Amino acid sequence: MDFFPSPWGPPPFFIFFFVLILVLIVGTVLYGIFSSVSVWSANNASERLTVPGRVVAKRTQVSGGSGDSSAFTRYYATFEFEDGRRVELPLKGPQYGLMVEGDFGELTYQGTRFIDFVRMRKEEHS
Repeated sequence: MDFFPSPWGPPPFFIFFFVLILVLIVGTVLYGIFSSVSVWSANNASERLTVPGRVVAKRTQVSGGSGDSSAFTRYYATFEFEDGRRVELPLKGPQYGLMVEGDFGELTYQGTRFIDFVRMRKEEHS
């Protein structure tokens, strides 16, 4: 059986699958870029807010780490405001490590971007 019966190149179904896979890869990369730019742009267009809030939950999301690959950890904290609204924001590891559930303070954020959390002592907000 001859894989390439024509002297002019591979059969059309090979070309079709090659182009299909190439389009899927390029489409996935472009979608990732455009969605990242969209989130970044929406955060920049949002108002920067500093509001009193309490840390009500912390969580991590670990991905990778099987075999010889290293693991990657994402950190999140959920803040509750005085009006009962909640927002979950991604943090960096050192910021995550300095927070404890129940901490009260001034949260500064912009859209879905965490900027700062300044913890207040109990005497300051009682």
